[in-house]
Amino acid sequence: MPPTDARMQTTVGTDQDFVADLVNRAVRAGATDAEAIYAEGDEFETEVRLGQVETLKESGSRAVGLRVLIGQRSASTSSSDLSPDGIERLISGAISLARVTSEDPYAGLAEPTEFGSVPGDLQLFHEDVYSLPAAERIEYARRAEAAAMAADARITNSKGGSFEAATGRKIFANSRGFVGEYRTSYCSIAAQPIAQGSHGVMQRDYWFSHARSLAALDSPESVGREAARRALRRLDARKVKTQRVPVVFAPEIAPAILREVLHAVNGDAIYRNASFLCDKLGERIAGENITIVDDSTLPGRFGTRPFDGEGLPARRTLVLERGTLHNYLLNTYTARKLQLHSTGNASRGLAGAPGIGAGNFWLEPGTQSPAEILAGISNGLYVTELLGHGGNTVTGDYSSGASGLWIENGALAYPVEEITIAGNMQTMLLNVVAIGNDLIFYGSAACPTLCIEGMTIAGE
Repeated sequence: MPPTDARMQTTVGTDQDFVADLVNRAVRAGATDAEAIYAEGDEFETEVRLGQVETLKESGSRAVGLRVLIGQRSASTSSSDLSPDGIERLISGAISLARVTSEDPYAGLAEPTEFGSVPGDLQLFHEDVYSLPAAERIEYARRAEAAAMAADARITNSKGGSFEAATGRKIFANSRGFVGEYRTSYCSIAAQPIAQGSHGVMQRDYWFSHARSLAALDSPESVGREAARRALRRLDARKVKTQRVPVVFAPEIAPAILREVLHAVNGDAIYRNASFLCDKLGERIAGENITIVDDSTLPGRFGTRPFDGEGLPARRTLVLERGTLHNYLLNTYTARKLQLHSTGNASRGLAGAPGIGAGNFWLEPGTQSPAEILAGISNGLYVTELLGHGGNTVTGDYSSGASGLWIENGALAYPVEEITIAGNMQTMLLNVVAIGNDLIFYGSAACPTLCIEGMTIAGE
């Protein structure tokens, strides 16, 4: 987006100049260090139901955030008012807040030698996400829903089909010489059909495709047909008795288990002594078949970025290797608290201090196909949906509502619902008996088909 006239009055030059100038002005106003982030973006969203447009949204935004440090006192402000007066208020507000906050001995920017950015094109931005006229974007949503509705006579209703597109841009600068920026794009198609079973009970499911580029999306028809298949397989679901059996997580569901590990290796949880993985570096905490990686440098992925929320270059971090815990995920603040080094995992909104976020976080695949994993199970559960979040990062206890398909004699036999699965992550990580070869990145976290032995299913 081109700068407005008011913006042009604030600074002459590029948007990077504007952000760097904001940092310099904060220092001149009394900050010993400062960092600023500028974000702009636009998005389009449409939802259709039974062929009729129900939602049509198009929006854009621009805003800036400023964080200042006065010695070891820090504060932050943000604003979407980029006029000269708005910027002046932003700076003075941050300085005033910093002067009345408490000192923190661990506060401060990283050292100048630590800043940097991954060179080259990381394939995060593709202009084609907006290449379709609005009418064709709506038609994508219609086509996905129509394909689902046409798949089977038992598909009797729909919650709708959707199409989304978005682009974004971030610029980050600090008073220690770092300035960097990158652009992103996103688009998606989804369908949510409703099927009716033999006893009149309805079941709903969905499917989607999302990508950085329109060209990388699955066709609306394939998305709709897959959504229908998933809704149909839920029909006439049964309940099962409470028991302990192997539980297999489908690859689109298994990342939920991986995120429990992510929460536990987050530096914030570690220094607060609020993780079951505190003081476990160098120890074996999972089976030897478990290797988990965090990598923000993979081209085109949703967890990729050239630099983190503090301006440190993106990198690859080995979290677990063959069951042994090698690294926590850290930003500069938590690294200082733990007397370690940042792993380049600072995340940053417009306001507040940097947090911690993963890049592309995945469990390395095994060698068995999903069919081979199922073939080795005489009685168990194949999870296709988790309901609610039941993980306790402090104790490792895990419990979640679930539905899925019952496994009998190595095959998927019938749908089940209204059950709860439970275990403890410390035990679950040691009881992963099979890992699939089907690693697929549905988002920034990815995990192949996963079989965990001896989980408790609470049913009838």
